[in-house]
Amino acid sequence: MHDRRGVSLKTKAKVQKIADQLGYKPNLAAQALRLNRRIKIAVVLPKEISHFFDPLRAGIREAAAASVGMHVEVTFHEYARLGYGDSELLEARLKEDNDGIIFTPGNPRKLDSIIHRLTEHGTAMFCVSSDAPNSSRIGLVSTHAYTSGALAAELLALKLNRRAHVATITGELSTLDHAEKLRGFAATLAMIAPHLSLLPAIESHERPKEAYRQTLALVREEVKPQGLYISTANSAPVLKALHEEGLLGKIQIVTTDLFGELVPLIENGQILATLYQRPFTQGKVAFENLMTYLLEEKKTSSVVRLAPHIIFRSNLPLFSDRVSGLGGTEPS
Repeated sequence: MHDRRGVSLKTKAKVQKIADQLGYKPNLAAQALRLNRRIKIAVVLPKEISHFFDPLRAGIREAAAASVGMHVEVTFHEYARLGYGDSELLEARLKEDNDGIIFTPGNPRKLDSIIHRLTEHGTAMFCVSSDAPNSSRIGLVSTHAYTSGALAAELLALKLNRRAHVATITGELSTLDHAEKLRGFAATLAMIAPHLSLLPAIESHERPKEAYRQTLALVREEVKPQGLYISTANSAPVLKALHEEGLLGKIQIVTTDLFGELVPLIENGQILATLYQRPFTQGKVAFENLMTYLLEEKKTSSVVRLAPHIIFRSNLPLFSDRVSGLGGTEPS
């Protein structure tokens, strides 16, 4: 199981087959005690958008609390919003002796050199929610962003069966998660819904006032969208603008994630569906996989892309405990 020398390939294969049949997983607590290690992990995440990143932090906390018998110290660091302030906080971690850092890369190109320096410093860098694939990060947990975009396109194609225009409002296209959602959305529209024309993507840069202003400008144009995919969790200002223009219920809308303001809009059909990114699970699995990497003798990278959950009016009650965004387990 530990890939030590002196064991034949035939024996290794036999043991691994039995372990797989039994669902065996190494006891991380036992490994930590055997190695007599104290593990320090830093978590660097944005403060906004709270209804996504707060449950993500809660997932990390729950996984850390479950690591009974392990000497683990977890510190949390917050910056204003995705892509703004993360480089400074990551740079400051160079003065510390962290074994690992869990973080969400806003603009991976700007962070590649910092990630490399932290790796050289001996810190295992683990991405959550979005990726920095060309960096020296050792793992990733996120929803499958391309699939999220593809699902949004298919949902709108099912509702809009005549020629129409659709639009997408995103955060920062420099963030890989947002870029992949747009790629999946555009490619799927082209493949299954050639009758739907995609308007230029709108980047809100995760600024609520900017998202509100841009939405008003979009719906006041001569060519108006009949379908809208809000691929960022920052949908509240977009929905506010649509409400003021009397367009809720008239435009087919697919949103991202779940929070209190969305619930009545889904219940009364003003939002077609929302694509839930399972932030609690993302945080929990990210912490667990980082710990596995730090404790296993043969270190291997880990990339996990979770399937997004489609929430309609019909299955919304199954996710009611997720509206607060904290604690508990997510529906499987």
